[in-house]
Amino acid sequence: VQLQASGGGLVQPGSSLRLSCAASGVRLANSAVGWFRQVPGGERERVACLTRTGGNTYYGDFVKGRFTISKNHAANTMALQMNDLKPEDTGSYYCAVRSNHYCSGRAEDYAYWGQGTLVTVSS
Repeated sequence: VQLQASGGGLVQPGSSLRLSCAASGVRLANSAVGWFRQVPGGERERVACLTRTGGNTYYGDFVKGRFTISKNHAANTMALQMNDLKPEDTGSYYCAVRSNHYCSGRAEDYAYWGQGTLVTVSS
């Protein structure tokens, strides 16, 4: 299984970024998927999760309507659209896949992880 995350970068506050994650060896259509973020010295926190069917989404309280998680079953990819970025959104963002249909807020419940893509929000 391989998850390849991309799309991070350095942006100014208020900007948008779209993170993408291409999966191989696992079918995203059969799994719940999530995005986590981590800052140096901190724990991984869930940013967003999408259930297998796409019928339910969960976001961290800090998201406040700014981010949208999605997945494309045909392309076997997932994405995180981030709008109105703030300096506190800075961190490494990881895509993750569960061997389960349902979301979880715990990093240890995810079986597969991407390598992380760095997002820096600074003026």
